[in-house]
This record gives sequence, C-alpha cells and structure tokens, in this order.
Amino acid sequence: MMGLHLFVRAVSASVLICCAMIDPALSEIRENIVKIPVRVTGPDGTPYSQDITLTVVYDDARKKSPFLILNHGRAGTAEERKNYGRARFTEQSRYFVELGFAVFMPTRIGYGVSDGPDLETSGPCNNKNYPNSLAPAISQVTTAVKYARSQSFIDPQRGIVVGQSVGGFTTIGVAAENLPGVRLAINFAGGAGGDPKGRTGNPCQSERIAATYGEFGAKAKIPTLWLYSSNDAYWGPDLPKKWATSFASRGGQAQFVELPPIGSDGHSSFNRNPDAWKPKVEAFLTKHKF
Repeated sequence: MMGLHLFVRAVSASVLICCAMIDPALSEIRENIVKIPVRVTGPDGTPYSQDITLTVVYDDARKKSPFLILNHGRAGTAEERKNYGRARFTEQSRYFVELGFAVFMPTRIGYGVSDGPDLETSGPCNNKNYPNSLAPAISQVTTAVKYARSQSFIDPQRGIVVGQSVGGFTTIGVAAENLPGVRLAINFAGGAGGDPKGRTGNPCQSERIAATYGEFGAKAKIPTLWLYSSNDAYWGPDLPKKWATSFASRGGQAQFVELPPIGSDGHSSFNRNPDAWKPKVEAFLTKHKF
C-alpha cells in the first residue's frame, strides 16, 4: 500500500507540473520574423516576384488562435518609405494577441526591409487611379492570409483583417475578395491621396475614393467596422462618412464610428488614442462572436 501511495503522489505531482507548464499566466507572447514570396502586378501592368517580410506575434500557450492581418499605411515620400523599417505595431499587436489573436504584419513591397519598387503610386492629383494603386497591396495581403491559415497554431476558419490609412483602404479591398477564413474587416482612417498640410481635409479626387469603396461594397460579403477621428487632417470629418455610405449603398456591411479629436490631427488615432477605439473594436468583435 505504501508503494501505491507514493506512486499516486508521484503521478499527482507530475500532473501539477504539467498544468503549471501550460498555465496561461506563464505563457509568452512571441515574435517571429519570416519571409514569404509574393507575386504581384504593378500599376503599369509589370509583374513582380520577390519576398516580403512578415512579422508574426502570438501567444505560444494557445494551441489554436484566430488570425489577424494588420496592414500599415503609406509613407509620404520615397525616403520615408525606404527608411520605414519593419511593420510591427508593438503595442497594438500585443493588445490583439491578448484578445486571443495571432497577429501577422506584412511589410509590403517598396517599404523598409521588404525593399523593391513603389507599386502603390496612384498617379497625379488630377488623375488618380486608386484601384490600380491598391491592387498590389491587396494581392500581398491575400498571400499573407494564405500563409497565416497554413500555420499549425492557427484556426484557419476564423480570421480578421485590420489596417490603418492606406492599409485601411487596402483592408476594405481585401474584404471584397471574400477570402476563405476572413470573417471581419476593420478600417482605421482608410483612404488615399491625402496631404494634411497642402490640402488639409481635401484628398485628391475624393469622389474616386468613394467610387472605389463603392466597387468594394458591391463585392464584400463580410461585416466591416470603420473608425475615423473627427479631426482627421487627411480626410476631414465628412468625406469618410460619404465613403462608408458609398460602400453600403452597393451592398456592403459598414458600421461607422466617429472617434473623438486628438491633438491637431486625429489621423493617427490607431497609434495615439487606443482608449477611444478599443471599446468599439471589442464590441464589434463580441457582436460577431469573436
């Protein structure tokens, strides 16, 4: 009997050790940097093939996580794009991981560590071609979605796409692709053609932005959340509402949220005002059973 008692104690101790090893309190948020091959067509029709950098942030204690693709915006000058570095969003990605997601952040062609030509130019201010400028970004995000869904620690049927500024515009374009596993899209301050100093609140050919969003709305089948600050110096307070209306008028599902002003320009609310948008995002995710 004494031997059996010791055996039971040993087994119990082993179970406790095992449980301690998977205790969420002891889990770690990890960051991996990988290269993935992409094939895109530039705005002039030229095909390009190269690797881009993908930053992956996840909690290694979770066997399966829904995926979240987080898309960066467009730096204003060639020098800024060259020096962009790597898409990381340290605080925001950690927040999304704490909500339960594994976060994948592609650094697109022409930016920082991914290098390459500028494929996202939309043309002169009086002759913008927004669909052509977004197509390479949408293609790269599509590849990132496929990569994310292939990972062993990912639930491939549950994912969302999120983006800021041109990355937000891109995100709504990805929503229109109706990709397998992508269930929701969140657009922070999405748009293009803005100049907060030279054309405050008046982006180039905003009616073409509205038309592009309308085309996306005609195709997108998933719910989308749109968050814009009332003092966004790139778009102003009214144009984003018109863009969301254009998207919805063609059949898209758009929930628009006006965020409060911050500083002299609310365009960067995703980075600078998380207390304003986190409750809205969490309510949206809860509503759609994430």
